[in-house]
Amino acid sequence: MEETTTVVIVGAGPSGLAMAACLGKKSIPYILLEQEDCYGSLWKKNSYDRLSLHLAKCFCSLPHKPHKFSTPTFMSKHEFSSYLDSYVNHFNINPRYNRSVEVAYLNYKDGDNMKYYWKIETNNMLSGEREIYAAEFLVVATGENAKAFIPDIHGIESFKGELIHSSQYTNGRKYEGKSVLVVGSGNSGMEISNDLSEFGAQTCIVIRSPLHVLSKTMVYVGMLMLKLKMSINYVDKLILWLAKFYYADLPKYGIHRPRLGPFLFKASGGKTPVIDGGSIDKIRSQKIKVVPAIKSITGNNVHFDDGTQGNFDVIILATGYKSVAMEWVKDYKYGLNEKGMPKNKYPNHWKGDNGIYCIGMSGRGLAGISSDAILVANDIHNILNIGRTRTTKLKWF
Repeated sequence: MEETTTVVIVGAGPSGLAMAACLGKKSIPYILLEQEDCYGSLWKKNSYDRLSLHLAKCFCSLPHKPHKFSTPTFMSKHEFSSYLDSYVNHFNINPRYNRSVEVAYLNYKDGDNMKYYWKIETNNMLSGEREIYAAEFLVVATGENAKAFIPDIHGIESFKGELIHSSQYTNGRKYEGKSVLVVGSGNSGMEISNDLSEFGAQTCIVIRSPLHVLSKTMVYVGMLMLKLKMSINYVDKLILWLAKFYYADLPKYGIHRPRLGPFLFKASGGKTPVIDGGSIDKIRSQKIKVVPAIKSITGNNVHFDDGTQGNFDVIILATGYKSVAMEWVKDYKYGLNEKGMPKNKYPNHWKGDNGIYCIGMSGRGLAGISSDAILVANDIHNILNIGRTRTTKLKWF
């Protein structure tokens, strides 16, 4: 049996919820499919205890529902999860859970290459039934964080200790007294290292490339200035001046700054600045030790590029995530590249050809998700209105 609707949204994380709210506001019929048994599963099920939003709340709301005045400027994961709950209730969003999308492909009506629709085949993981949906538009809302990225490290399969991805990490309580290596120096890696140290683990973190370290306040001020249309070069100069005042000593601990300023570096495809939540003081006091890139692993021994080595009980891969949309979107070429990311560059990344859209894949966080959802809903609304106008005109002849 085939169920027909106007839009099928795949993924009920913040991207899918934002898309559903925007379509609902315009009374556009949609079906929202989610593989997990809840919405926002990364926030609700696969995040560590001390996770918090790194940006101020004014940059972290979804469309048509700003955060309350009483909400803290910087929200914990529990506060943001509660916000998602209120968002779902407010817009009466009802995802269909436990739906594993196996394939989505473009289908043409009766051999007419000018009239097409998307067919989405799913497995209902509770009943075991195969479900088929047909829609004029397909929105890929599985985001950039669909699947844990596991790096190819020589000898990693020989490691005898505990090896986990950061998505499996809750807190450092059970690692007290153990020697732990964190691979990945983004915000997750730094926060997990800090957490491990506070629980008494002997913590090392791999930092192999330059990165910016800023405080939450520095990032907040910089983003407000950019929102006011100030030059990115001017903003970078000011924030770098502040950063040098607080973090000028970091090179002697193995942390080097990129040549570009923090916001231009990010906009050019580089790393997001690391928000200092206490890890830098622990690096300075050697409670967290910085080590270079891994050359190879032999048993519990990890060999580093500088010739040193260390023996570890645990390795935590804070190496991020990747998109897997190209694995289930058979005709991904209309909107995605071989890596499952938008084929079109920002700011036109959100729209593909033949009715496929992708949101939450611009690397701009929740603000980018909100912008994408609004643009996609407006575009679909305009296309539908044009179709209705043409149909009405034809009836006169």
